[in-house]
Amino acid sequence: MLHLVQSYEGMVTPAGIEACAEILDLSAADVSGVATFYTMYKRRPVGDYHVGVCTNTLCAVMGGDLIFDRLKDHLGIGNDETTPEEDGRRSVTLEHIECNAACDYAPVMTVNWEFMDTMTPQSATDLVDDLRSGAEVRSTRGPLLCTWREAERVLAGFPDGRVDEGPAAGPASLVGLGLAAERGWSAPDADASGRADGAPAEAPTERDEAEEVVAESDAKAEHEDVPEDKTEQGAKPGEGD
Repeated sequence: MLHLVQSYEGMVTPAGIEACAEILDLSAADVSGVATFYTMYKRRPVGDYHVGVCTNTLCAVMGGDLIFDRLKDHLGIGNDETTPEEDGRRSVTLEHIECNAACDYAPVMTVNWEFMDTMTPQSATDLVDDLRSGAEVRSTRGPLLCTWREAERVLAGFPDGRVDEGPAAGPASLVGLGLAAERGWSAPDADASGRADGAPAEAPTERDEAEEVVAESDAKAEHEDVPEDKTEQGAKPGEGD
């Protein structure tokens, strides 16, 4: 529902939070807690295109930091800021983002959460220029890019009929699968316990070892002679009843 709010308002608004709370019979504090926890929910207006630059470790060393710095200079904005709408140009929101699990195509950018792979500072500036001019741009491994609000409507659960546009995985992602097919490798069968055939049993955990010690101690205590009258050991009459 918060994605649906963003598809209409361009952000999560106080009125949107109140509406979600009323419909779902929650408190506004509960809804606000979700909206402020997840980074895909925005509390400031987002432009026509949300451009994310991965600056996590691998993308950063492959050029992500350079791309992000170039775009900040090129667009004249900082992190999580939006270009003004002027001269009929589309607005762009720029944000550095964490790992998008596309390290095989580092450095990676996203536009409204669609991948743009193997980017460079020059291809990144060309990309945002095309977006701002209204040119049609296609994701590297996905559909023709739509606007931020259109993408949010899809995330809210309303299909746009374009889920099959573009390959879901590119050649770099499929290298391991191709190598396995070439060499006749396959995943091992699992037994009833879930372990692969022939796989060693899991190493005992600290808890397993502790339980074993307790069990041995209990067994030892059962075989020891315990005096029936505890007063012989200094216990008070009636103690232990």
